[in-house]
Amino acid sequence: MRIILIRHGDPNYEKDCLTELGHKQAAAAAQRLLKEGIDEIYSSPQGRALQTAEYFSKASGIKDIHILDFIREIRYGREGELYDDKWHPWKGADQLMLEGQNLQSESWRDYPVYKGNFATVDADKIGEETDKWLAGLGYVREGLYYRNKRPDDQQRTLAIFCHGGASSAFLARTLNQTFPYMCALCHFSHTGISVLRFDKNPGSLAMPVLELLNDDRHLRDVK
Repeated sequence: MRIILIRHGDPNYEKDCLTELGHKQAAAAAQRLLKEGIDEIYSSPQGRALQTAEYFSKASGIKDIHILDFIREIRYGREGELYDDKWHPWKGADQLMLEGQNLQSESWRDYPVYKGNFATVDADKIGEETDKWLAGLGYVREGLYYRNKRPDDQQRTLAIFCHGGASSAFLARTLNQTFPYMCALCHFSHTGISVLRFDKNPGSLAMPVLELLNDDRHLRDVK
């Protein structure tokens, strides 16, 4: 099974929709994604992701867009300080690097910028729900890896239209990395495309292969 993560196009966050540029990006991404042999479309319930998914739905003729509520964008901050930059998880990861901290430490949740931060709560929730969703598709987590319990070796490709933070949390869980490390590693472009491939052989125990990370070459001629 292949899972393709696509960040939404350039957004108007206040209205939760795409900007004029975002619509152009989504149209370009849709044409690029036609080459991936996608079988099913999934999306965050948020408007900017859904609008991006709709471009591919129309281009591909795949009418059904399945909503994954858990893959909505993460929040950051604390009560009364929501979206305050001092709790920004990406800037926080940059600051931790300047301090020489280990972004892959198992104690990352105790670092001041992540402790009590909604970003940590939401990233952990996405990780938990990711494993539940994958189990429903026949990939059951055993320790650090995934057991393929599917009855056949049919290769299916699923597209998930979502968000930068949600993608970082999804990849952190499936690739056994910490959320701060993924925040530092992956600065997802608008409509950036990432591909995970899970072992298709029934009974196998493996971690997914990262085929592609944040490919945005389809945006070269988008202005």
